[in-house]
Amino acid sequence: MKHDEVPQDGLSYYGEQRKAVYAVGRDGHYETVGSSGWQVEATVTGDAIAEFERLAQAALQRARRGECSPLEYHMYARRMDLPTLAQSTGFWRCSVRRALQPQAFARLRAHRLQAYADALGLGVDELKKLP
Repeated sequence: MKHDEVPQDGLSYYGEQRKAVYAVGRDGHYETVGSSGWQVEATVTGDAIAEFERLAQAALQRARRGECSPLEYHMYARRMDLPTLAQSTGFWRCSVRRALQPQAFARLRAHRLQAYADALGLGVDELKKLP
């Protein structure tokens, strides 16, 4: 995309801010250009947020029935998926997947709980509870 083709749709969620995007400048090199948004991006972002909200609500119901741990609900409520949470904590994906099971979550050591809480921006006590 060229410098003068960067979308400027004026999306409300940006407010007065601009998002930096890369575009080809007049000299043919990439440069950052401020954008006030792009409607296609807003649609895709809205769809992704709606999907995470759906996943969070489904996980909340499963956690209340004892089918998954509170960690799964909090992961989706914070708009993360398993690979993102694994990367944020530095734990293997299989370890995170195991912690989504209620029995395994109940046996987690304090340092693991703290790592999950830190990655999700929660306190450990909050991590263990459901809304």
